[in-house]
Amino acid sequence: MDNLRLAHKMARKGKTWYADVRMVDSNPDKYLSRLAKSLKEQTYKTSPYVDFTIIDKGKERDISKLPYYPDRICHWAIMLVLERIFMKTFISDTYASIPGRGVHLASNRIRKALRDVEGTQYCLKMDIKKYFPNIDHDILKQKLRRKIKDEKMLWLLGEIIDSYGKGIPIGNYLSQYFANFYLSEIDHAIKERLGCKYYWRYMDDMVILSDDKDSLWWCFSYIDSMVNRLNLQMKRNYQVFPVDKRGVDFLGFVHYHGYTMLRKKIVQRIKKKSHELQSRKLVERDRNSVMSYYGWLIHANCKHFIHIYLENIIRRFDYEITVSHTA
Repeated sequence: MDNLRLAHKMARKGKTWYADVRMVDSNPDKYLSRLAKSLKEQTYKTSPYVDFTIIDKGKERDISKLPYYPDRICHWAIMLVLERIFMKTFISDTYASIPGRGVHLASNRIRKALRDVEGTQYCLKMDIKKYFPNIDHDILKQKLRRKIKDEKMLWLLGEIIDSYGKGIPIGNYLSQYFANFYLSEIDHAIKERLGCKYYWRYMDDMVILSDDKDSLWWCFSYIDSMVNRLNLQMKRNYQVFPVDKRGVDFLGFVHYHGYTMLRKKIVQRIKKKSHELQSRKLVERDRNSVMSYYGWLIHANCKHFIHIYLENIIRRFDYEITVSHTA
């Protein structure tokens, strides 16, 4: 019960207006005891999913959402116990959906690696085709069984995995950990068997830097065979190219030796937003968006663009902000 109470406390953050959250808040002991009973007696069943589509960075993504009670509380309760086990399997250079990591840490690690100019002449960039929808349930459960020995926990994880048709749903709290865990064996192979010093993964997007083009093609062949054994396929847009000619386009930034630029599409979105915000009222309404774009700007070498952005949006309305940048 203590774990379920903590799970409810964590899962409800930022969702206190949800009807299910208010319902559980009205009588926590009643609803959490009911959930605890279903878990102990192994009668818990995942609720029906609500499916919808969003546009994320120009791409359509199918999202499947579960109700707050009992499912999200249950998922949080699981992760409060299993997170430390999952974290032990992850290498330090995988970054998606992991506490204390993320886009900017990954970008900073790439910039640091690029100081070794001779050792980072070439880049291998690749990602997996429709990763979440193609994760194999049986392989995932086999991998979990190697790490977890408690039969009731394995039953519960299996019930959640098999509650969805093919693959795993984008939108479940557990899915991001399952997806990272599914590729962790490949991460270790790249680092330990192939000896790749400069390797980073953000979910299914992977980048390797090296001083030798042929060795990168050999690495790709090896990784491709491992991915196939997981019943997955690489996208056919994989590429090996000189870093100085094109830069490493990864996580919204384009990394070169000595400097970092924003991806062109992000620049275009910032310009569009600066033209849309024509009054202080609009700036206040879209404060999160304004600050989000500013956060991208200060992590790239674009002093002149920062000045234009601040001039067009913030200083125009006497908007207070501390200006800093990496240039």
